Amino acid sequence: MNFVAFDLETTGFLPGVDQIVEIGAVRYVGGQAEAVFSTLVDPKMKMPIGASKVNGITDDMLQGKPTIDTLLDPFAEFCSDLVVVAHNAAFDAQFLSADIKKFETKAPTGVILDTLGIARKVIPGLPNYKLGTLVDHLDIPAGEFHRAEEDASYCGQLFIHLVRKMTGGLNLPPIENLIQLTGKPLLNFPQISPEPKQLGLF
Repeated sequence: MNFVAFDLETTGFLPGVDQIVEIGAVRYVGGQAEAVFSTLVDPKMKMPIGASKVNGITDDMLQGKPTIDTLLDPFAEFCSDLVVVAHNAAFDAQFLSADIKKFETKAPTGVILDTLGIARKVIPGLPNYKLGTLVDHLDIPAGEFHRAEEDASYCGQLFIHLVRKMTGGLNLPPIENLIQLTGKPLLNFPQISPEPKQLGLF
């Protein structure tokens, strides 16, 4: 079972207005963590106090870090055509999609799956379906939350638990079935063909 689990930290809740400040992704091969893509991102704006209180990321931590336009191509190459999973995936996907369109960069080509929607169907009856609640319920070893790499790792382990509950092993069910379980339409990153730049005559 090969896939990538990812998570973002941001300055707020509005894609295209608020900015990504951290990307964390873990690539799983055969159900085992094989590689990590993790970086803070300079948002070119002040880190709001409210967001900083949630994730602990400060302006000093972001100073001199790479900007998002330099990270989207490497992130796309890291994910390639693998299935990509995230918890409450539409939120994170909207942020990345906004920047992919803005900077006309490559994007992962695999289907995006939402572990939140799948967990609601596979593990019914929980008081809520926050990542922390699910991690605790499944006895996944955990420490810090609300940092991108850690949350991506928890999401990846959660997805493996969900697949095992569905199949009894590590065989990925048909993608169509997984999409149906999310309760949401098919989700993909935009695939952009950069427009040729017009050269001025003078």
